[in-house]
Amino acid sequence: MRVEALREATSVMEQEKECILEMIQSIQNSQEMRNICAGEREELNLTANRLMGRTLSVEISVGTIRNSQQEDALRKATSIIDEIVKKLLDDMDGSRQQLLSLHAACVTEAAAVPINQKFQAIVISCALEDQKKIKRRLETLLRNVENAEKNIKIMDHQKLANGSQ
Repeated sequence: MRVEALREATSVMEQEKECILEMIQSIQNSQEMRNICAGEREELNLTANRLMGRTLSVEISVGTIRNSQQEDALRKATSIIDEIVKKLLDDMDGSRQQLLSLHAACVTEAAAVPINQKFQAIVISCALEDQKKIKRRLETLLRNVENAEKNIKIMDHQKLANGSQ
């Protein structure tokens, strides 16, 4: 029981680290950062970079025991996600749809988007802990894409507003 409690506490800490990193990145990329004066922006970026470095210096790891089939499945799932991430900047909307399809393969409730059946079969072959990590990674990527799309829309709106003045 103590071993499982330790593993669970460590997993919670791992998720907290991911959350903090995502929060710092979100602040750095926020519209509010663009609206403040250059001096304050530089100071906030220095602070954010320092916090990012300190957060990244914390190493948390829970090892997962896998058989060769689970290792192979994790490698395949990671590779599929990585390929979509590489294409994000070129085709944000298409990549977002692909990520949604992969995420739908990881959830039990009915999805509003088509489920990537091939990816679902791969994820099911992964160890349970890896399944959870894959789902969390996809959720983080989708949040990041959503935030990026919002920032792009805001920037486009500002360009239009400035162009009409």
